Amino acid sequence: MNEQVTNPKTREWQAMSREHHLAPFSDFKQLSENGPRIITKAEGVYLWDSEGKKILDAMAGLWCVAVGYGRKELADAAYRQMQELPYYNMFFQTATPPALELAKEISKLTPEGMNHVFFTGSGSEGNDTMLRMVRHYWALKGKPNKKVIISRINGYHGSTVAGASLGGMTYMHEQGDLPIPGIVHIPQPYWFGEGGDMSPDEFGIWAADQLEKKILEVGEENVAAFIAEPIQGAGGVIIPPETYWPRIREILAKYDILFIADEVICGFGRTGEWFGSDYFGNTPHMMTIAKGLTSGYIPMGGLVVRDDVVKVLNEGGDFNHGFTYSGHPVAAAVGLANLRILQEEKIVERVKAETAPYLQKRLRELSDHPLVGEVRGVGMLGAIELVQDKATRKRYPSDKAVGMICRGHCFNNGLIMRAVGDTMIISPPLVISHAEIDELVEKARKCLDLTAEEVLK
Repeated sequence: MNEQVTNPKTREWQAMSREHHLAPFSDFKQLSENGPRIITKAEGVYLWDSEGKKILDAMAGLWCVAVGYGRKELADAAYRQMQELPYYNMFFQTATPPALELAKEISKLTPEGMNHVFFTGSGSEGNDTMLRMVRHYWALKGKPNKKVIISRINGYHGSTVAGASLGGMTYMHEQGDLPIPGIVHIPQPYWFGEGGDMSPDEFGIWAADQLEKKILEVGEENVAAFIAEPIQGAGGVIIPPETYWPRIREILAKYDILFIADEVICGFGRTGEWFGSDYFGNTPHMMTIAKGLTSGYIPMGGLVVRDDVVKVLNEGGDFNHGFTYSGHPVAAAVGLANLRILQEEKIVERVKAETAPYLQKRLRELSDHPLVGEVRGVGMLGAIELVQDKATRKRYPSDKAVGMICRGHCFNNGLIMRAVGDTMIISPPLVISHAEIDELVEKARKCLDLTAEEVLK
């Protein structure tokens, strides 16, 4: 936290963290020495920590709090369901009404022909489910050798063994002897960082062509699926050049492999469409979902599966896979209430027509800052590239940790922006207002100024 602590309860909670808790994606030693920031309450797009500091959450938690904090309707839905049926499993040919009703509601929103949902507890579990279902599908089709799944370098598909293997994060692969066999990776469509002298359109075609190159290298008879995020989230809000997805669709049409869209971040309105696949015009065989499904109020994920795939699965006997909390009735009730809010308040439509265009316009005003090499975004997603040389896109040396310096200034000045290397990213709640967008951009500029003062001195 590295700030002066005045509340005795903060010290008490930090001691509990040091003595009893192991946090995700954390340097345990560093966290023990500094102590975590303790978040105690939230409302709308704001958080408050135990020291009383108000913070604008420009990351919507972890990309997930679509309808904002403090929605009583979601708490009431959980309370009512807990009183009526707090839990039952979906094994042994049983089901519960909330899970079935939620599956039906999701199918009304997904691309045409995607009418079946396998529920999980998270997006990571959704991608584990995908891997097993894809291989099961090909075995049922009499092609058991089709096991290899192609993914992208710097993609993110969760942190379970299968999820981290599917993802292309090298630092994750270095721990735990990953990736597991049967998963290969191709370059990402990251023009700003890796496009070199190519134009964005040229680079988009080149990056897409790496998929065909890998299919031919591995052998179509061995390739089961290609998985990709419509927009890479944790990799740094990487928006492919306009030429990328059309070329990918051409390649997929030539080969007998499945296409999996990881919609964990892009799904449920984040791009201004219900799904990132809608935004780009893609037609996946499966979509992984989570996060915005319940606005993060309660854990839930899933895998949406196209009808023609389900037809094959229906002939295959038992699918020997599932989780204790698959289709948890309380999570499903919250998911239903969350989708109802998104629809009745026309939040996705408002994002597309009003708030996303305003956010993207205001964000791009930061392009004139001496540290900023590019500002990009779609819908309620944005990225700010911090560079040493704007003309050449040259980065600062990694030991400068410019992104983390900026992140620290953001936290200390009431704003949460995430640092991915030297890329600052945002993903605010879908309900953010114009005035709150103004506040976000003003605070971001202040923090960029503070970062520049520290880096350039």
